[in-house]
Amino acid sequence: MLPPTMMSQQMWATMGSTLASFMFIWAIIRQYCPYELRHFLERYFHRVTGYFYPYIEISIHEFTGDRLKRSEAYSAVEAYLSSNTSKSAKRLKAEMVKDSSNLVLSMDEYERATDDFRGTKVWWVLFKSVSPGGRSMSMAYYPDQEKRFYKLTFHKKYRDIITVDYLNHVVNEGKEIRVRNRQRKLYTNSPGYKWPSYKQTMWSHIVFEHPATFETMALDPEKKKEIIEDLVTFSKSKDFYARIGKAWKRGYLLYGPPGTGKSTMIAAMANLLGYDIYDLELTAVKDNTELRKLLIETTSKSIIVIEDIDCSLDLTGQMKKRGAAEKGFLEEEVKGGGAWKERIKEPKEEVYGGSSKVTLSGLLNFIDGLWSACGGERLVVFTTNYVEKLDPALIRRGRMDKHIALSYCTFDGFRVLAKNYLRIERHETFDEIEKLMGVTKMTPADVAENLMPKSPNDDPEKCLSNFIQALEEVKGEAAKKKYEEIKEIDTSKEEEVAVEEEEGGGNKEVEGKRDLVANIIRAARASE
Repeated sequence: MLPPTMMSQQMWATMGSTLASFMFIWAIIRQYCPYELRHFLERYFHRVTGYFYPYIEISIHEFTGDRLKRSEAYSAVEAYLSSNTSKSAKRLKAEMVKDSSNLVLSMDEYERATDDFRGTKVWWVLFKSVSPGGRSMSMAYYPDQEKRFYKLTFHKKYRDIITVDYLNHVVNEGKEIRVRNRQRKLYTNSPGYKWPSYKQTMWSHIVFEHPATFETMALDPEKKKEIIEDLVTFSKSKDFYARIGKAWKRGYLLYGPPGTGKSTMIAAMANLLGYDIYDLELTAVKDNTELRKLLIETTSKSIIVIEDIDCSLDLTGQMKKRGAAEKGFLEEEVKGGGAWKERIKEPKEEVYGGSSKVTLSGLLNFIDGLWSACGGERLVVFTTNYVEKLDPALIRRGRMDKHIALSYCTFDGFRVLAKNYLRIERHETFDEIEKLMGVTKMTPADVAENLMPKSPNDDPEKCLSNFIQALEEVKGEAAKKKYEEIKEIDTSKEEEVAVEEEEGGGNKEVEGKRDLVANIIRAARASE
């Protein structure tokens, strides 16, 4: 009989030889056995072993559907495991989160982690599968050939606990963790011809780090409070919208002169609610179908923004009518033998709004059509400098539910900016500033620029003095403009009176107009 040491060595040698033989045979099978045959054998092998295997396996894939949209369930499981199993797993991968100050640890591929739920033990493993065509292509250039999925394994006697309670627990806690850890993003769309065939989204993004808040905005306090309450109420109204049968979304129209804080308002809204922003550039959208695809790609808890919508596209049809009229004029010239014959051509697409074929009907369906209900907790915000140019159908209630007029800076707005820029809440010059702001029009952007220190030596006294000087200049320019307008009216009226005197002599109507001119002259001199 051999000594125990030699028996152990012989056993390990036999085991090593067996494993080597098995690996060699498996390599031969993988190399020469067709993928379809291997898939067939594996399927029936799992079916046979299922009669004796006491465990149940659930797979949660990263991408589902034809468009390979990332699964919400996969993202929730990933967040849950990164928080609850990172201490037990031995192989982890680290990813940077906001401000590059923290690392989030999650399971690496093929790593196994154990979790316990109400005394029930389960196992999680992250797998990666490669599609049959993926091996002939560069994995770096075609990342969608690799598909990852989590596999959950548990004993079959715990089926009800795991499939009902545990999975709901994992998804709900994972979503909460994602909200706490996520980086808010600012998205923008690119022209369709720039989309790579392998790209999984139509949007590109950067981290959203705009610091604007409602506390720092130069708004009337009552209006500010009204807007904040409206936004907070919307964010907590999921059940209300479901009860009344409406999609969980709300439209905001921000309008006013340039520099009144429309873009800043959007950033403050996003920071208040913790939403992402999708900045939609309509001129880069090819047609209504592409616009619908962009909507599908947006997520919940987001703000879809179309800035300067009156300039983005011709949505009223006026440009097309003008183009048709020009074409008709040229055709008439040709019929009449005019010199335009050589120049007439079919109207170019660029003349009628560029290469985009987005229509008013398509945009209306985007806002509140059937497709607008895909996803929830979403704001749609339009901005414009000229609200009167927009089609009434585009901004009616139900589409743009709340209209917010942003106008020139008031004294209350000035006090907010003075506190932000100069760190003062009261000053002896405030009374004079209040009187000047009552008779002048200055946007919050101009007020902020005049209050901003331009050098290290600029103290609050100097900044306020510069601001008062700027207000005086604006007041003088406004008075001068008004005087010129009155003077122009004066000149036209004098000419009209002179003509009528030559034609009709000194009747009462002419004398009345002469008195009117005299009054206008006195008003002009008084304003001067």
